[in-house]
Amino acid sequence: MDRFGTPMNLLEQQGSNRRRTWLVMAMFVAFLALLGFGFDVFYLESGGTPFPVGTLVALGIGSVSAFAGYYRGDKAVLGSSGAIPLEEAMTAASSDAERLELRQLENVVDEMAIASGLPRPGIFVVPDPDPNAFATGRDPAHASIAVTRGLLDRLTREQLQGVIAHEMSHVRNYDIRLMTVVAALVGAVVLLADWASRSMRFGGGGRGRRRNGKSSGAIGLVFLAVWLVAIILAPFIAQLLATMVSRRREYLADATGAELTRNPLALAGALAAIESANEPTQAIKRGSAHLCIADPLGRAVGLKEGFVADLLATHPPMTKRIDALREMAFQSAGPSQSSRA
Repeated sequence: MDRFGTPMNLLEQQGSNRRRTWLVMAMFVAFLALLGFGFDVFYLESGGTPFPVGTLVALGIGSVSAFAGYYRGDKAVLGSSGAIPLEEAMTAASSDAERLELRQLENVVDEMAIASGLPRPGIFVVPDPDPNAFATGRDPAHASIAVTRGLLDRLTREQLQGVIAHEMSHVRNYDIRLMTVVAALVGAVVLLADWASRSMRFGGGGRGRRRNGKSSGAIGLVFLAVWLVAIILAPFIAQLLATMVSRRREYLADATGAELTRNPLALAGALAAIESANEPTQAIKRGSAHLCIADPLGRAVGLKEGFVADLLATHPPMTKRIDALREMAFQSAGPSQSSRA
């Protein structure tokens, strides 16, 4: 179980994810407040306006983004990927074979909902040829699962069942709440950083008031340096916060999904088929990459392990996940090939 993280029962995992959701939201809001506070100090205060406009605006945007992510983040994620409801995809299907694949998807989701003891989630299809899937929502009663057309075309029924079980595990563990809120907050950080960097092109600011002579001036310069670095690195820092919550969860969802199907090799085969695809999932945007079963951006850092990969990659190496699933099936893990660039 080492590769799947520290064992937890279901209630412990759900409680941990609830706490992490609030912690991550607080970290994002604090970072946004830093960006706004710097604007107040180096622009408004130096211009004689002591009212913390920037801080309040940043906190307002951060708070609204956090709660919008909580209540409406799933709609934003599904909309940004071009996902359409299963019923609409069924109506638009151009052949009996395509309708059969969609009906099979519906049946598999029903099976895994029963196996996991959860309500049936909304089912969506993303019109992208690359195989991938993700779950989103704030809790099991408001969850959705989306799969790409490429996933339906490439996987067998057993492999599809393994993927859906993996996504249902994210739903059951409340991973979806945390990861959906993170997706919304990443966008808010990037927005505020862009606003702050644009403001640097206008107006004087930059020194603030020096209330305590040289000491205050030195502290102000240090804070100015920190603020400028925060603006420049904001998209990177936001992405780091997103990757913090996703890598270990993939191992846990693989293990839980395999337990639901009683067939670890089916999920291992699905992951191998997904990994063999050469193209990135173009419909999935960078801010939602951590939601997917495989990195939709196809970044090379996801093939590696170590400190840098832990910081930058949204997913652990696929070969490690496949080997761990094979070990669950009491089979020796042979060499796994990775061709996703």
